[in-house]
Amino acid sequence: MPYLKIQTNVPVAEKDTPDLLRAASKLIAGKLGKPEDYVMVHLQANQPMLFAKSADACAFVELKSLGLGDSEGKKLSDAVCGFLKESMNIPPARVYIQMSSHPGKLWGWNGSTF
Repeated sequence: MPYLKIQTNVPVAEKDTPDLLRAASKLIAGKLGKPEDYVMVHLQANQPMLFAKSADACAFVELKSLGLGDSEGKKLSDAVCGFLKESMNIPPARVYIQMSSHPGKLWGWNGSTF
């Protein structure tokens, strides 16, 4: 049920996209302690973006999941920023992350809800 959406102005070669998606999926599953079978990752690379008046590498990330605790924000931010720095050379100071937790009754899957 975790959903990670990465929007960035950094170009990612088509041949590199599957490996990047798999690495992001594994990271999120591990940090949230959720089965990777339920993780969805969406990458929008090479997007026109401006942050702090600069078109240098930046990203906006959405992380949605069931049951995110208030205390998890910092560790998730650190993990996602580290991943973006390592995989796409995006400095952590040029990343915004929106994290949201949703109740299972508002998260649909397979014709039902969690």
